[in-house]
Amino acid sequence: MPRLCQTDGLTEDQTEILKAVRQFVDEQIIPVAQELEHADEYPTEIIEGLKELGVFGLMIPEEYGGLGESLLTYALVVEEIARGWMSVSGVINTHFIVAYMLIQHGTEEQKQKYLPRMATGDVRGAFSMSEPALGSDVSAVSTKATVTQQGADGAALEYSITGQKMWLTNGATSTLVAVLTKTDEGADSVYRNMTTFLVEKEAGFGETAQGVTVPGKIDKMGYKGVETTELILEDHRISADQILGGVPGKGFFQMMDGVEVGRVNVAARACGLAWRGFELGVAYAQQRKTFGKVIAEHQAVLFRIAEMATKVEVAHTMMVRAARLKDTGQRLDVEAGMAKMVASEYANEVVEDSFRIHGGYGYSKEYEIERLMREVKFMLIGEGTSDIQKMIIGRSLLKEYKLR
Repeated sequence: MPRLCQTDGLTEDQTEILKAVRQFVDEQIIPVAQELEHADEYPTEIIEGLKELGVFGLMIPEEYGGLGESLLTYALVVEEIARGWMSVSGVINTHFIVAYMLIQHGTEEQKQKYLPRMATGDVRGAFSMSEPALGSDVSAVSTKATVTQQGADGAALEYSITGQKMWLTNGATSTLVAVLTKTDEGADSVYRNMTTFLVEKEAGFGETAQGVTVPGKIDKMGYKGVETTELILEDHRISADQILGGVPGKGFFQMMDGVEVGRVNVAARACGLAWRGFELGVAYAQQRKTFGKVIAEHQAVLFRIAEMATKVEVAHTMMVRAARLKDTGQRLDVEAGMAKMVASEYANEVVEDSFRIHGGYGYSKEYEIERLMREVKFMLIGEGTSDIQKMIIGRSLLKEYKLR
């Protein structure tokens, strides 16, 4: 058992799950990741294998057909998968966020309708908050849901949604999208005039539902294999029953809850990338010889290896702590932000150090480290940049440590 990325206090079930996932990663993901990534090819067989392992229903309660595991278990599974190929963990991430939001905020009817099929992977989720003109500034959301039909009591029965969404992971393969919109609830705060809708669509590109269009894949420097898309809504008619939780005006708070666990997820993905970067670097350093000895014996490289391993451990430890805190039901903005910031920054540094150890070969597409160099950059911006995390952390700490 490798020394790094060990987690104390795991149950026998957690240990067995991680063992099965690690074996799957070593045997089914790592051997094919390079070829699929360079071809930008969707990992269909890998996804089918993860369905069989139960990964898509890992945190969905047993009563809805899932495994009922904790966020910690899920984060550790994501770390293992990202170690093999980060894009695969992305396929699961947004699906999981939508399932989590349904578990926490959905009506019982919505849970019964979607969670059993999400647990098997037959319904695949996507999470849609960003727009072409906004990312972390959620208050600037412009996609609008307007009431088109009311009941005798004045309650909304149907809405029309119009707007343009951006950066949907699983935008084409998903069949259920949690979409944040602006609504008019008459509240004095913009944050209470937002609503999350559960938009159903067909998988694929083009017009995938009435008034719902997925134009095509966005070409990216990394994070290949899994598709990232826009989502265009033009007078999409949707029942009020599809409002997450059944009550409008709660969308911002629901989305922020989802983003919080999403930040733990991105931290876990960054940990996986850092872990793999270290493995590749320490292995190459024991094979490459210069000046009559393997480069691992040169102090400059030896020190680099020591620093890389330490950063891997720090990132893993903070990610685990954040996941465990979220499992207790506590508010997690500071801890999730810290874990995401440290894990993404350290992953970037570890992978770059591994790239340097590889020398000229690291620049070749034949070597895995070249792929990691492109993938790790996404960790710096996904679920909010480090600058956004610092704002969240700093503001929260000022409230906590306010002078009396």
